[in-house]
Amino acid sequence: MAVIPKQDPVAPVDPAVAQDTVLVLDFGSQYSQLIARRVREARVYCELVPGTISADEVRRRSPRGLIFSGGPASVYDEGAPQADPALYELDLPILGVCYGMQLLAHQLGGAVKAAVRREYGHASISIDERTGIFEHLPSEIDVWMSHGDVITAIPPGFHAAAHSMNSPYAAISGPKGRYGIQFHPEVVHTPLGREILRNFLIDVCGCAGTWEPSSFIEMAVSDIRTRVGSGKVLCALSGGVDSAVAATLVHQAIGDQLTCVFVDNGLLRRAEGERVVEVMSHQRHINLVHVDATDRFLSALADVTDPEEKRRRIGRTFIEVFDTEARRLGDIDFLAQGTLYPDVIESTSHDTHNAQKIKTHHNVGGLPEDLRFQLVEPLRYLFKDEVRQVGLALGLPEDMVWRQPFPGPGLAIRIIGAVTAERLDTLRAADWVVIDEIKRSGLYRKVWQSFAILTPISSVGVMGDNRTYANVVAIRIVESDDGMTADWAKIPYDVLATISRRIVNEVAGVNRVVYDISSKPPSTIEWE
Repeated sequence: MAVIPKQDPVAPVDPAVAQDTVLVLDFGSQYSQLIARRVREARVYCELVPGTISADEVRRRSPRGLIFSGGPASVYDEGAPQADPALYELDLPILGVCYGMQLLAHQLGGAVKAAVRREYGHASISIDERTGIFEHLPSEIDVWMSHGDVITAIPPGFHAAAHSMNSPYAAISGPKGRYGIQFHPEVVHTPLGREILRNFLIDVCGCAGTWEPSSFIEMAVSDIRTRVGSGKVLCALSGGVDSAVAATLVHQAIGDQLTCVFVDNGLLRRAEGERVVEVMSHQRHINLVHVDATDRFLSALADVTDPEEKRRRIGRTFIEVFDTEARRLGDIDFLAQGTLYPDVIESTSHDTHNAQKIKTHHNVGGLPEDLRFQLVEPLRYLFKDEVRQVGLALGLPEDMVWRQPFPGPGLAIRIIGAVTAERLDTLRAADWVVIDEIKRSGLYRKVWQSFAILTPISSVGVMGDNRTYANVVAIRIVESDDGMTADWAKIPYDVLATISRRIVNEVAGVNRVVYDISSKPPSTIEWE
């Protein structure tokens, strides 16, 4: 089979389906995904695309408007990301946010320089022009600033729309529905930010604001059919909602051209394999190949303690398994995955070339450059809550749709240190207790994730009249909207006490349980 290059970051969209698309041009901000999220919350479909997208590609997509994201660079620096100048000839409304505002000013003839004093945190702005994006807003609003540069001269045809104590140009307005704002409307610290974005989307761009998950399904199915044609697709099923929704979308688009491969890698939680086979094969009638590769994965992970190396080996082993199945099944052209946008942003793919890499996800950064399949990733620009909405609209069972996020590398990265069959059994049993008690207490759908981590620490304990020297298990329970930020959950003490008591009593080799009270940032949700 010939080597086929990986999917281009700018995926094709059927303009006949996505009439009200808005494109968010990403210039490297960690907030870019939040802009996309807020746009979707206004019921307008959008996609994150590289800030370097060409005007020809934008024209082909026929968007209603563009949003320029923030970013860490300074527009006057050598090598700073720039928008294609031809974008300004498309007569599209543009909203520039922070760096995006400075870029708009810089490229249209204004001037930007380093500020004498950086503006970061809460600020109050006075609105000079209560029309357009500031329609129906108070004359004074609180906003969140985060910038070290300042606009000293606005482009011809623009004028100040808002000012603050530190800047006469907290917002600017120009012809053709073009606006720049120095603050971040996407963060919760700008209380009226959603109204500002909605005004831009509905009043300025003319979007209808009627996008629903069913609209995404229609568009995704159409896109998959167009892209795959008569080709055959192999889909990696992990047992989670992401891969299940991706597989269901692909199956709805191309039917029996899809074969799903469920790899039992030995790194799954208790009873997950049986549930995958029941739902996807028996209920959804999808062609399913069940591969028990436990020994293969454990062999690949033998004596590996570095988390990034674990991810690389797991990713490589997955691909090897898929390659074996592809050769057995015949000519396979595509590999479908349930990659979500948080996976992409944390792996720093080409879409976010100016962002710092946090960690590699096996289904993003762990794939080889010479991958023999083209990737089909229909959920690549969705957040977890949106995927759940799509899953419900597709008719998947609620217990699968509302399953808490589970890392692609599975329990391997919840075992700190070497992965062995014995340590997996210990963690699997402890994790079962955590989930069981969180469900029993009615908290399962109120928290983002709840799980156990097997630490490399042993501690002294007393069980009965005997001294023990056994494993320490950590419990991690967090609250979050999308996984990009998270707070540790204030679980009732009696629930934590029950979890601790059951783990120590029911899980052999554990004599101590601790609770992680770190938030993201500075920590990540997973320990590895």
